[in-house]
Amino acid sequence: MWTFYNPVDVHAGCGSLAALPRLLGARRAILIAFPEAPGLGLVERIRDLLGERLAAVETEVRPNPDVAWLAPMYERLWRDHPEVECIVALGGGSVIDCAKVMLTRPATGRFDELQALLEGAPPDPASTLRHRRLLAIPTTAGTGSEVTPWATVWDQARARKLSLQLPWTWPQAAIVDAELMLSLPHAATLASGLDALSHALESLWNVHRNPVSASLAVSAVRSILATLPALLAKPQSRDLRERLATAALQAGLAFSNTRTALAHSLSYDITLQHGTPHGIACSFSLPRIMRLAAGRDAELDALLRSAFDAGHIDEAIDTLNAFLQDLGVSVDPASYGIAEADWSARIAQALAGARGRNFIAAA
Repeated sequence: MWTFYNPVDVHAGCGSLAALPRLLGARRAILIAFPEAPGLGLVERIRDLLGERLAAVETEVRPNPDVAWLAPMYERLWRDHPEVECIVALGGGSVIDCAKVMLTRPATGRFDELQALLEGAPPDPASTLRHRRLLAIPTTAGTGSEVTPWATVWDQARARKLSLQLPWTWPQAAIVDAELMLSLPHAATLASGLDALSHALESLWNVHRNPVSASLAVSAVRSILATLPALLAKPQSRDLRERLATAALQAGLAFSNTRTALAHSLSYDITLQHGTPHGIACSFSLPRIMRLAAGRDAELDALLRSAFDAGHIDEAIDTLNAFLQDLGVSVDPASYGIAEADWSARIAQALAGARGRNFIAAA
């Protein structure tokens, strides 16, 4: 038996940003965006669309949201705008994750009470949790955060990753408008595209895989392999941007039902310790992990052969290796601060983690 569930109302295609006023309705909103958004004219576009319904704008979002700067932002936005019913998140995964943190207000209004939820504590049934709704507008093709309920948060001071998931951290709606991605630099286009590839593959070699997630993931992999190199060579192509945005959306929908697995579990320490961009940190190990998954499940092998248009699983692995290296991404763990002798220990440690236990080899 299996189920597939995703409650996000998706609006996609070039020009779909125009749906924002209708989706917001009569509510007021806080816009959370990335620092470059004002200079790109994106904040002004949102102001023009929403008018007086836009109560505040916050653009001081940094990569990899950290509790050290999330806490004062959280308390300020709830203190200054307690009546606002909605947050509009405009940006990549860090922006959307930051916005998800801003949705929930415990009775005290203090961040330390929310941090208990970030650390995995269940909500106190006796406490009153107010919450806002989220409209997510990704400006990168890769994160999937616009169609998933999880917010990844970092606690750099304690060298740990935290996560938040509540019923209302699913975005109410997502607007996937590839025109907003035309200004994305080469490095961010690469990293976000590889993040989407990781999401798709991680949802395939996953104990929670189902026929719908698998279909979405295979389609996403095939499209990313064909589109990402072409887009990096022709970054102003609206058609290629839209194709990659659609593939990233498919990958997001796929892992929204499976979660990620071993490659993501390995990636968090690499990002935390070395600052490696998330999309690179979770993709360089994909060929090695495909090798671990190969032969464990005939259906998975068939899905991977289909995704890579390969006659044999070894051919699929070789294709993935070449794809990454042709994009300038090393598949050698030593490039990311991991000695070859330590790799097996890292794998064993990752398999014991929450994401690692989703890997099909751990079943």
